[in-house]
Amino acid sequence: MHPQRGLCLQQGPSQPGPDSPVVYWLHREHRALDNWGLYAAQQAALGSGAPLAVVYCLAPAYLGAIWRQFSFLLKGLEHVAQDLAKLRIPLFLLQGEPGRTVADFAGSLAAARVYTDFDPLRIKGQWLNDLLATYQGSVFDVDSRNIVPCRAASNKHEYAARTLRPKLRKLVPEFLAPCPGPLVHEPGWPLPAPEIDWSGIAASLDVDRSVGEIPEIIPGEEAAQAVLDTFLSQRLPVYADKRNDPNSGVQSQLSPYLHFGMIASSRVALAVLDRAPSGDVNAESFLEELIVRRELADNYCLHNPDYDSVEGFPDWAKKTLDKHRADPRPYCYSREQWEAARTHDPLWNAAQTEMRETGRMHGYMRMYWAKKILEWSESPEQAMATAIHLNDRYLLDGRDSNGYTGIAWSLGGVHDRPWKERPIFGTVRYMNESGCRRKFNVQAYIDRMLTLTQGHK
Repeated sequence: MHPQRGLCLQQGPSQPGPDSPVVYWLHREHRALDNWGLYAAQQAALGSGAPLAVVYCLAPAYLGAIWRQFSFLLKGLEHVAQDLAKLRIPLFLLQGEPGRTVADFAGSLAAARVYTDFDPLRIKGQWLNDLLATYQGSVFDVDSRNIVPCRAASNKHEYAARTLRPKLRKLVPEFLAPCPGPLVHEPGWPLPAPEIDWSGIAASLDVDRSVGEIPEIIPGEEAAQAVLDTFLSQRLPVYADKRNDPNSGVQSQLSPYLHFGMIASSRVALAVLDRAPSGDVNAESFLEELIVRRELADNYCLHNPDYDSVEGFPDWAKKTLDKHRADPRPYCYSREQWEAARTHDPLWNAAQTEMRETGRMHGYMRMYWAKKILEWSESPEQAMATAIHLNDRYLLDGRDSNGYTGIAWSLGGVHDRPWKERPIFGTVRYMNESGCRRKFNVQAYIDRMLTLTQGHK
């Protein structure tokens, strides 16, 4: 493993050994393959003859997640547990406040080391702080999410894609490599592997169940690989020309799997590069989204603690939005109206319907959707709160650095530049329906979403 992929957060007094196991705490990368955190933990354990355990801690109050997301997560974790069991590595499923709960678990085992997933979100930082406050052993976090580890790519908040892109291009050849393993672990866990009552945990989980699951999107590594294979053979060859058309169906459909860490971005990138010839415009267009845009989002959330508020916007955007706070709003909607897709605009309603009914939204429509929330809200703060609430409640890939950064781009000019000044938006980039009509058949999109709604009644 490249030394810049992992970071030692705390050095403990003891080394792994037969009586001092190694623990891998997964909370972002829900997979066995292509997992540098699991690889590092196993290498440390194998090198000392120590047992290895994997732990996951359910946090039911996690950033507005509801049953739609938790059901997808639990089913994916069940696949992970099955894969690990074949390797003689047990998965322990805990519930509680994650940092303290994992610290207690590791302490009860006299574990010498805990390895965990890098994640730039504030709540994950608090979990780590809680772990470090009470656990005395060594702690490492490992970036398996980004092809170029976030801290290695840049040590500062990047202004735009154009400032991060050359740094990534320089470093991708150094970091883009298959992750070895995992191996069958010897020695195995000294006690029988814990039995997890998956259906019982699912039934008892105290979360909002008013929004249903998405049965069409099957969780797990195997399902993610099948989606990738279909994308490579059927949609990648026409991706560049049609990616901004929500009627074309050329998007990868990988976002839920990437969000939940059920497939590694490195696996996707290597597969795309293997399939497409050098310089292929479709591959380049897709890899721009997969690598530059996704890693720019992690950079933003790592270096800007206000990533989910108006305070995180660049100064020019805050000033121009402040200047236009008193501008009359043509419409203002309540949160209930937003959720129910009851605005005056059929196109916005269709986008919200796609989100609510399918757990996904086309990338181009996400921009339009968010910008109209700004236009039809009483303030930028209210718009930000509404957009994050809807994004995190309905989308399978919500509660993610990509979502927060995309909303901040749409509402507050993050990673963008000033444009022509207009009411409400000031110089923040504006979008309207006529612009969408130049990109795709708007009525066909509206009609498709209307049919979807009627089919789910």
